Amino acid sequence: MDTNTVAAIPLEHIHIGLGAKMAPFAGFNMPVRYSGDIDEHHTVRNGVGVFDVSHMGEFWVKGPEALQLVQWITSNDASVLTPGKIQYSCMPNATGGIVDDLLVYCMAEDEYLLVVNAGNIAKDWAWINSQNNFNCTLEDRSPDTCLFAVQGPKAVQALQSLTDFDLASLSYYTFAYCTFAGFENVLISATGYTGAGGFEIYIPNNQAETVWHAIFKAGEKDSIKPIGLGARDTLRLEMGFCLYGNDIDDTTSPIEAGLGWITKFTKNFVNREAIEKNKTEGTTRKLVGFVLTDKGIARGHYDICDAEGTVIGQVTSGTQSPTLTQSIGMGYVPAALSKAGSEIYINVRGKLLKAVVTKIPFVKK
Repeated sequence: MDTNTVAAIPLEHIHIGLGAKMAPFAGFNMPVRYSGDIDEHHTVRNGVGVFDVSHMGEFWVKGPEALQLVQWITSNDASVLTPGKIQYSCMPNATGGIVDDLLVYCMAEDEYLLVVNAGNIAKDWAWINSQNNFNCTLEDRSPDTCLFAVQGPKAVQALQSLTDFDLASLSYYTFAYCTFAGFENVLISATGYTGAGGFEIYIPNNQAETVWHAIFKAGEKDSIKPIGLGARDTLRLEMGFCLYGNDIDDTTSPIEAGLGWITKFTKNFVNREAIEKNKTEGTTRKLVGFVLTDKGIARGHYDICDAEGTVIGQVTSGTQSPTLTQSIGMGYVPAALSKAGSEIYINVRGKLLKAVVTKIPFVKK
């Protein structure tokens, strides 16, 4: 995608009609907010809301050696997946960093779906193809696929009337094909990046508008609302979920980013040796969560300092938590200061504000 152009998602006209504030994000013109970030945040945490995340990328890997390719390019162990199961993973690069974080869907024994970040579609596609020395084929269905994330504790009851499939039977990180809103073979997964529960629904572009309206009609009784990317960011940060380009990137190791739990050394993968060395010898810095104890708000790119004011790191993500009503954030600090309870300071407009390193998630499910 030309970085100088902003692409339209298929339902752009609907979001504009709903009065959404639109803004460029990851190369797409995206709805950032409708009623307001805090209202939308609480809607998802306590009720149900719908994100149009059709900017995300969908790659299909098919063939006799599909699993071998997935195993080689991703850090997690995809061999434990069976059809209907999903796992969170990342793609290490050859220099110690991360190409992208992604979801791996096992569609069949020789078929996988990789869901990647919108801003990395072109980069990921080129990288995966460069690594494909296996007997399998790749297909980029990103331009033809819409993705709706229906999130919140009322998601099941809001959507159940649209399908005969028992949505409550889908456990976290599993998926099923079912008839939904009158369309057959709709892929619905019990995933999302909010920590509030719910589903992600994959729809061909030509069915998207019908499904969107059906979701809102069915969820009207549960006060369903459209939700923008502003609330998506505060929701994911309360859970301590990494955002690519902020908390992880081409220079961050999965180990220092706290992604050791999706990095399995029981198999071979890109740059395994260097990453395993990170694991055994430790890293000089670590990604931590923190809560500001002084009054103020930590924002991305603010300096993290020690008590003397020496810069020791940088905030990668920061916000005022709508749930906790206090400032939370994440950032890389020296390993010695990475334990919960460690005191650090955030430089907020020239003032050093005290913060305490905290275990994540900030908000319990």
